[in-house]
Amino acid sequence: MPELPLEQQGLNARDHKRMARAQTHLVRQCMRSFGFADFPLHPGRPAPMSEQSHLMAVAVSPYGLLDLGQARRWGYGFDPHRAAAWGAAAEPKGRVPTQRENQVLHGFGTGNDGKAVVRGREVPEGGCAAEGERRLTAGVANREHLMGYVSRRTQKIDRAVAEDERVRRAFRDWSRCVEGKGFKEYESPVEAFGDKAWWAGREDGNTARTKRELDTAVADVACKRKLNTAGVWWAVSNEKQRADVRDNKAGYAAVREDRDRVRAAIREALGEK
Repeated sequence: MPELPLEQQGLNARDHKRMARAQTHLVRQCMRSFGFADFPLHPGRPAPMSEQSHLMAVAVSPYGLLDLGQARRWGYGFDPHRAAAWGAAAEPKGRVPTQRENQVLHGFGTGNDGKAVVRGREVPEGGCAAEGERRLTAGVANREHLMGYVSRRTQKIDRAVAEDERVRRAFRDWSRCVEGKGFKEYESPVEAFGDKAWWAGREDGNTARTKRELDTAVADVACKRKLNTAGVWWAVSNEKQRADVRDNKAGYAAVREDRDRVRAAIREALGEK
């Protein structure tokens, strides 16, 4: 789907990835300033005290599933092999910090006043981990506005889009199409995606991929393609978001200014020109 107007206003997914990357460099820089010269860029985590259970969170857009190949193979679930590979890639590769390093990394207090002093220097509040994040947002005029304004406006607009008669009619047409193929009547694609029948008895966050699930998912996507359901949703969302940006120029301008300050701090932390 094409990018919507509000996706161009604040920090996007790429920005957040770069922020995380920049923060690792700033944290290591801070740790080195306390004498931990070999502190890893991506420190590992200690072994869990007990058996851990890992769940995969699956996000769904208002228009639900769109990929016909995905519907045929995985229904409303996901490829467990890809999920496992993603999890393995996300695991930190560095060594586990020592107790002394953790004291500085997280700012654990040691004195009577609760402040940590290491090698004659006071550890910043929250440790080097918090200091790295603070440095990236040091020039931001309003951090809460930067991090929350666009998401709050998006949620408000999404509710208005869901109530728009054009979208309601598109979902009714889609629902009749799916039902006409012999499947359950759903009010919206999100309801079809979240049908508890697909997830029953599962502990890994995935679906059971029964024949009924796979066939429903295929019918779901086929009806969306036939009726341009997602296209209607996108067009209405685009219209309302553009109007919201026009009507709230100052609010969005402030977000963009602070976003640009964060992007500049990221470039500096990563040594980019």
